[in-house]
Amino acid sequence: MPPTYQTLLDKFQSQRKDFQLLVARLKKKKPAHLDEEIQRLHEEAFGFIDCLQCANCCRSLGPRLLERDIQRLARYLRMRPVDFIEKYLRRDEDGEYVFQSMPCPFLGPDNYCQVYDVRPRACADYPHTQQTGQLKIIHLTFNNASICPAVAYIFDKLDK
Repeated sequence: MPPTYQTLLDKFQSQRKDFQLLVARLKKKKPAHLDEEIQRLHEEAFGFIDCLQCANCCRSLGPRLLERDIQRLARYLRMRPVDFIEKYLRRDEDGEYVFQSMPCPFLGPDNYCQVYDVRPRACADYPHTQQTGQLKIIHLTFNNASICPAVAYIFDKLDK
């Protein structure tokens, strides 16, 4: 991971309590243009952050796999879904399918996803800062800021 990305993550961690207060303020005030502001910051962040130089999410977060994700991945890998589940997945404490271990079994040494075209929906949507309804998922976004330098950047700029 480039040092600038780590610096963003470290800054978020060092100001974590301040950002928790920011989340509380946002939930209380319910700013009308929060989605637009986070979208603008998302585009700004990903203008200089390259996921292929980081892949921290693929190393540390286990996405929830939906039935359609399992079907799609199994078909792509020319496996039966039951064999895919047995080889790659386990049920978490909520009964959801997740990968048996991390990093992701499909993360290559070059940080490329070996199943990118059919990756799980949770992976395709990550870090969720491009979605509408940010206030409803602000705690998820807050948690992602400790993993994703782009989200850490967004929080830093939101606080300004």
